Amino acid sequence: MLLRKTIGAFLVLACLAGLAACAKTYQAGKSGTAEPSGFLSDYSILREGTEGEATLLYRNEDKARWATYRKIMLPRVQVWKSTTSGLEMEDAVYLSMNLWSQLDAELRKDYQITAQPGPGVLRFEVAITEAGKSRPVLDLLTTLPPVGRAGSGAKRFAAGTESFVGVASVEARITDALSGELLAAAVDRRGGGKYATKGFARWADVEEAFAYWAKQARWRLCLQRNGTNCQKPES
Repeated sequence: MLLRKTIGAFLVLACLAGLAACAKTYQAGKSGTAEPSGFLSDYSILREGTEGEATLLYRNEDKARWATYRKIMLPRVQVWKSTTSGLEMEDAVYLSMNLWSQLDAELRKDYQITAQPGPGVLRFEVAITEAGKSRPVLDLLTTLPPVGRAGSGAKRFAAGTESFVGVASVEARITDALSGELLAAAVDRRGGGKYATKGFARWADVEEAFAYWAKQARWRLCLQRNGTNCQKPES
């Protein structure tokens, strides 16, 4: 307990001094590290995203009339078994419910959530395709400069994530709920940042990634329909 308090106090000072990376999550690598799982039927239409976008994405610029949609169908978030085979059932259920709840909380700020397809209804489907717990004590230890930060930073450069942090990947598609026309699709991957207030919950990094994706979904939909006061999420 004393060790944890000492490490925590040091990391607060490190963040304040600019010695540690304090973002809660970050995009973990580019297209080569967000591997397609099979949830999306056609990956050939995806392009690599630019800054602030998903790792890979597609938008149907010809057919999408975003401003005409007022409702969203939000089915249960899937956990894609082919890429999360080592995930325990209890954790899979928890993560599915956590991401769905965060998406629901954000999207209902702008849309009516419905269970029925119809005119002016979007269908927003999401799958968790990777979910890895952090190793909290080692995560904190590798935040300490200079050796810990250097080694963790080298791993991020090589593999897309820092040492001992949690990581998650998702795939999503948005269709017209009535016609089934594909309007948008995305693949993204995020890893946990190095910051002092994270605590010792093993799924904390993944939950932060879910929170970011939920806010990003709301922001992107706001931009697509030319909304006002679109709020870009912080990492």
